[in-house]
Amino acid sequence: MDAVRTDPDSPSTPRAPAPVRHRHRKPKAMNAAARRALVLAATAPVAGAVLAGPSSAFAADKSTAAAATVPDAAAPVDDADSTMAAKLAERVNNPSLAGDGTLSGVVLDSASDKVIWGHNASTALMPASNAKLATATAALNELGPEARFTTKVVYSNGTLTLIGDGDRTLSGDDLGEMAQTAVDGLKAAGVTNVKVAIDDSLFPEPTMAEGWRPDYYDDQISPVRALSVDGKLSADTALDAGKVFAAKLADRGVTVDGDVTRGKAGTGDVPVAQKLSPTVAELVRSMLKTSNNDMAETLLRKTALKAGQPATFEGGTAAVRQVLGEGYGIPLDNVVLHDGSGLSRATRIPAATIAAILDNATEPRNQYVLGPILDGLPVAGEAGSTLGPEYARFDDPNSKCAVNKVRAKTGTLTGAVALSGLTQGKDGRWKVFSFVENNSTAKTSEITDAMDGLAATVNGCWA
Repeated sequence: MDAVRTDPDSPSTPRAPAPVRHRHRKPKAMNAAARRALVLAATAPVAGAVLAGPSSAFAADKSTAAAATVPDAAAPVDDADSTMAAKLAERVNNPSLAGDGTLSGVVLDSASDKVIWGHNASTALMPASNAKLATATAALNELGPEARFTTKVVYSNGTLTLIGDGDRTLSGDDLGEMAQTAVDGLKAAGVTNVKVAIDDSLFPEPTMAEGWRPDYYDDQISPVRALSVDGKLSADTALDAGKVFAAKLADRGVTVDGDVTRGKAGTGDVPVAQKLSPTVAELVRSMLKTSNNDMAETLLRKTALKAGQPATFEGGTAAVRQVLGEGYGIPLDNVVLHDGSGLSRATRIPAATIAAILDNATEPRNQYVLGPILDGLPVAGEAGSTLGPEYARFDDPNSKCAVNKVRAKTGTLTGAVALSGLTQGKDGRWKVFSFVENNSTAKTSEITDAMDGLAATVNGCWA
């Protein structure tokens, strides 16, 4: 089964509280880029190793942006972490994970950035929908959590033009409200006949990314366009939205002449109606919770525009790299991006990088901007999310103890399964983990059960 794609759900989960402040011996100031570089350097392919890494600002008081520090390299690893690392080293040999495939994994202590365990952590693999974590970071950073997208209707010379702005939540009811507003204005002006056009020129071609398989279309994703309705998958979501809008106009007593056509609105066209999307924070939460591929791709293109890049796959991934690397100091060695959803089979991201992206979101100084990422992570056992019972997650004897205790982003492609997120360990401290597996010959259900077991091991409930 390839990457999960479902309709957005509504509720978000409470953000994980930051652990209490911890003190380290011999502190030494370090900038974010250097700190991230050390985190990734510490995750060289050493199976089952317990390694020491740099400290983060996550444990600092939320009201300040404390400088990051490096603990004494001789600082001991506590017993709970040592036990967890030993169990992970054993359990990654599960035949469903070890077999013919490759597993990249890492676990960090969120407060100290200490690398507790790593296994091929710097090996770049297909991350599937875990790539959405990178897209979410860039979108929130560039667009801002409170930004909204505006779908518009304008009028000129007998034509109403519906203009797309990348809102994947636009519904038929929204189009009905816009149609009513437009009809009220038309009738007041004595206009009873119009033509209808659509303008989805905000996102140029290509509409399909490198590495997308032909069987993804109308099943996992649609060709990327700036206009759509009801989250439906189709070859031309913009034309579909235009047809729904035309039908809504006709229902309200305006005659629509001819077929819906594709055009471009002029600068002098008269605005007659508009609809605002939910905030970017809400879109990110929904996108992560349900692993919505189409929403990820429109967020990618809107991010590109805000960053001064063309609204293409190349422009979007360039913006993501700039935000992650230059903005947050996350090293991008071996990272290859081709889309925003993770559907591309040419995309490669190591588990160490995914963990660094998540760890970055836990830092108090990033809470306002990146907090929606933590809110959007599915919770083990949460119905309506990709970790819900409808996907048979965290329901076997080894992992069911972690229900409601793990929040993580899923990822599933043919030949690739990933699970990355946060949980409180047996010592009560927050752990960041990432597990990415490629090319196992086991059934997907067996792989996801094994992955869920690894997360339960990090939590400590699977003893």
